[in-house]
Amino acid sequence: MLLVGDKLAQVEAECRRHLRSEVGVIDELGRYIAEGGGKRVRPILLLLSAQLCGYKGDRDVMFASVFEFIHTATLVHDDVIDEAELRRGRGSLNARWGNGLTVLLGDYLYIKSMNMALAADDLEIIKILAEITLKMIEGELIADRRRSDIDISETEHLEIIRRKTACLFSGCGRVAGVLAKAPPERVMALAEYGMNLGMAFQIIDDLLDFTASESVLGKPVASDLKEGKLTLPLIYLLQESEPAARVMVQTVLEERDFRTVPRQEIIGLLRRARTLERTRELAVSYARRAQAALQVFPCSPVRDALMALPDFVLFREY
Repeated sequence: MLLVGDKLAQVEAECRRHLRSEVGVIDELGRYIAEGGGKRVRPILLLLSAQLCGYKGDRDVMFASVFEFIHTATLVHDDVIDEAELRRGRGSLNARWGNGLTVLLGDYLYIKSMNMALAADDLEIIKILAEITLKMIEGELIADRRRSDIDISETEHLEIIRRKTACLFSGCGRVAGVLAKAPPERVMALAEYGMNLGMAFQIIDDLLDFTASESVLGKPVASDLKEGKLTLPLIYLLQESEPAARVMVQTVLEERDFRTVPRQEIIGLLRRARTLERTRELAVSYARRAQAALQVFPCSPVRDALMALPDFVLFREY
């Protein structure tokens, strides 16, 4: 991503600056977050989208940092809800500092992101950010209600993805377009691009939970199932399989562990039923929709970079 390399470095610096605090515990946890790294897909998406629309200012760096803060807040809260012990190969915040402190830090990051955005004094963008945050929280509430529900449907799961993950990607494109004062049809094209990219991204996450190694994932394989989350490979399996497979999945959900049913046995079921391939095919369809949304823009190196991003999402290993 050489086209936005300099600005991405500025985003990193901005995030680190805003994670510093005179309050010792915030500063300590902030340093731990900063050291954890990340793919920075959302900042890259916003920076490229703004550049595609001809933006020449520097507020794209600030808003890219805002989106990274919102994303980080969701990860912090998710780890508490999921009782996760690892994040990116290291102990999760809640495992090291406890749930209470971690929840408060997630709240702090959300409010900090809004405080950063308010400095730009752009009411339209602040409304977009508030709308996105509400949708994400709604998605989390829906997901929590359907946790360990063996009868969750594909449609319901995709709606959770749309709210929890894809709307933040969509917001990156939308805010970039508004920031650049792009025509409405281009703003909506970027929002559509981001939505479909986000859908593909999370569906691949669902897939990697079963196909990647623990060393690459930075957490145990099949963690989603152990945490009570029925994702697409399992949803497809339960639609098509024999009752014995349903019993095995239900056993893992009830035990919240792989004591009775080994995780490799579940993965074997998924492979034999070819639900991993079906999941990938759906991710590919969303990636292609994302690329199609960019056709309203003329050819350019920046558009080419955005056209390549869905393929990066499809073929990433973590």
